Amino acid sequence: MTTITERYELAKAKYAEIGVDTEAALQKLQQVKISMHCWQGDDVKGFLTPDGELTGGIMSTGNYPGAAHTPAQLRADLEKAYSLIPGKHKLNLHAIYLDTDEAVDLDQIEPKHFEKWVTWAKEQGLGLDFNPTFFSHPMMKDGFTLSHPDKAVRDYWIEHGKRSRKIAEYFGKELGETCYTNFWVPDGFKDNPIDRLSPRKRLMESLDEIFAEEIDEQYNVDTVESKLFGLGAEAYTVGSHEFYMGYGLTRNKAILLDAGHFHPTEVISNKLSSLALFSKKNLMLHVSRPVRWDSDHVVIMDDELQDIAKELVRNDLLEKTAIGLDFFDATINRVAAWVIGTRNTQKALLKAMLEPTDQLKEMENSFDFTSRLAYTEELKDFPYGDVWNYFCEQNGVPVGLDWLKEVRAYEENVLTER
Repeated sequence: MTTITERYELAKAKYAEIGVDTEAALQKLQQVKISMHCWQGDDVKGFLTPDGELTGGIMSTGNYPGAAHTPAQLRADLEKAYSLIPGKHKLNLHAIYLDTDEAVDLDQIEPKHFEKWVTWAKEQGLGLDFNPTFFSHPMMKDGFTLSHPDKAVRDYWIEHGKRSRKIAEYFGKELGETCYTNFWVPDGFKDNPIDRLSPRKRLMESLDEIFAEEIDEQYNVDTVESKLFGLGAEAYTVGSHEFYMGYGLTRNKAILLDAGHFHPTEVISNKLSSLALFSKKNLMLHVSRPVRWDSDHVVIMDDELQDIAKELVRNDLLEKTAIGLDFFDATINRVAAWVIGTRNTQKALLKAMLEPTDQLKEMENSFDFTSRLAYTEELKDFPYGDVWNYFCEQNGVPVGLDWLKEVRAYEENVLTER
């Protein structure tokens, strides 16, 4: 039987015929850190309240057994997922995932409420990213937070935003790795509004107040995320793409693009090159999979995922882009969802890295569209899977479907006992 190494050597030789160095590609992939989202593990409930009850803004469907109910359970599930994913990565935390015995509200959170996460991240060799939570809370009044007409409501959420940035700064200092702090605000109207301007003005002013304090970007980088519509905000979202494009570019903030936050036929891959030209900051992505709407399905190896990876690699944007994931599915094993989504994102990047990019650009620049088409089509049949399997083996993680056996054993021994 041909070994994984032998198959890799054959693939290496085949790629070399078109000028691709697989060793260089693997070294490059090894350096890419994916920010895996914590909220897949417990269906976006968090630990702010004992029952984790949602009060609007986010919903995960399904009742697959084994959801995490405590921070310790969530960390155990994350450890299992990371053990099946090649490389060292990051964890993306939402504010509602604090770990403390103290009764504390979102406008009172402090670094001390996340110390256990930092200790764990150090033990695991992981970086942390952060998100203030502008949903699932009674102070989300009438579907609004930072853009609410009531100043008391806005002030509550402004304080939450300020404290979130200090927590992110703490993460960055403790872990020696920049924390990306993402602001997504779901404010909007269910039906057609009369005044579209005033809520956006209030959101702009609220964000300005949150960001008034300068924080060293060695520790914290602020990002802002748009959305077309959401549950209860089908007609109008205050934080639209145009709003955050303007805000990010004029306030020198990183702009985050979520693959599910646009029109059903609109893709983020085609936006990356434009943003890269005008934004002085790094970009950030939430790689997700919308099905007809922002439904946050687990990332699969579809055309858009591969196009996102190609844009990042072909335009040398990897070092300028922070890659995070954002999906939640409670109809399947939650650990498996993490593994499938993260490994697929890595696979897509590897496929892009295994292209003869310089040659393809030369063909295009000389208007040799015949060769360009021939190469891009033939590359679809090249043995990238053998290179991927070798990458997994070199990183000491399961190859092929072997990871699923470990997830099934974990489900039987741990998840079903909850």
